[in-house]
Amino acid sequence: MGENFFTIHHGDSSCNARTGLIDLPHGKVSTPVFMPVGTNGTVKAITGDDLREIGFEIILSNTYHLYLRPGTGVIGAAGGLHEFMAWDKNILTDSGGFQVFSLAPFRKITPEGAAFHSHIDGSSHFLSPEKVVEIQSILNSDIQMQLDVCTGWGASYQDAVQALDITDNWLLRAKKAWLEKRDAGYRGKLFGIVQGNFFKDLRERSAVSAAAADTPGIAIGGLSVGESPEVYSEFLAYTAGLLPKEKPRYVMGIGTPEYILDAIEQGIDMFDCVLPTRTGRTGRVFTHKGHYSLKKAENSRDFLPIDEECGCKVCRSYSRAYLRHLFKTREILVSMLATYHNLYFLHDLVEQARSAIEADRFSSFKKQFLSRYSAGAMIDGGEGAS
Repeated sequence: MGENFFTIHHGDSSCNARTGLIDLPHGKVSTPVFMPVGTNGTVKAITGDDLREIGFEIILSNTYHLYLRPGTGVIGAAGGLHEFMAWDKNILTDSGGFQVFSLAPFRKITPEGAAFHSHIDGSSHFLSPEKVVEIQSILNSDIQMQLDVCTGWGASYQDAVQALDITDNWLLRAKKAWLEKRDAGYRGKLFGIVQGNFFKDLRERSAVSAAAADTPGIAIGGLSVGESPEVYSEFLAYTAGLLPKEKPRYVMGIGTPEYILDAIEQGIDMFDCVLPTRTGRTGRVFTHKGHYSLKKAENSRDFLPIDEECGCKVCRSYSRAYLRHLFKTREILVSMLATYHNLYFLHDLVEQARSAIEADRFSSFKKQFLSRYSAGAMIDGGEGAS
């Protein structure tokens, strides 16, 4: 494609980890990068100003949900998603393929596209690869994803082949539609998606097809869909090793420190997940000593911050006791503060990872971080008394 928008800065000598820079219509993005998820045009329980304050350069929104509500007519009239949600930095939109996959009782997939019933009002809809490109172009996505067919853990080989056949065909159709939009002035990039379930020959076939399509970037789909961490790591490493080194690589739907560091180690540049915001709203937070529940009764007189090593404004200002009080009294503020902390924590983790890569010490950084994090997570255990 002649796309010169991704530059690799440095590859770690101890593993496949690398740093780089993605040049997009709404600014440059340093990689590796974690992208907060703003499904409905907002990252839940946090403002755009707070996201900018933390340092995020790109967030993710959801094509399926925005297509259903408020609809492309409203967002198009606003001038695009950036204007609609008052976010002046980059936006990646997923294709809606995963949402269609998760709506199994309400959808039918054919080679032409995906027919489904809205989870909101039951109305009938049809998404084709071309229509998904059209929707994301109206949203003015800085990165848009092809429509794909995702299969879950335990799918049969036959089902995986059928899904891959459709995904490969949809990629070529999506690329054709995207090129037409690009010729008309649309500046966003298209990423193809590697599928193939948990069959290595299908993963290889999909990677070859995605590389041949020569989209600006490539995503790895179909991971973190119910498999064990060991299987995730195995297929992540295997699939990443099949992808062109010169293109940005994106693993969809991962958001724990363990999974993020595994991905970085394998040369993955981008990742996203709802986990840090979703768990924040339920009172669960990241710390350097493992994940932690604010709901525990023992926090009622704990006047330390969430994490004494964290520099975020929540940890500088509020105690565990206060945050537990907010949670028990169902105050909205606790969701906002816990979400801010969790996103700050992951952003800071990825920044530290970048520094470690530049110094050729990522492998030791990962080992040192996880030795404390994993041990603390095991000690923390469940939610405790409430």
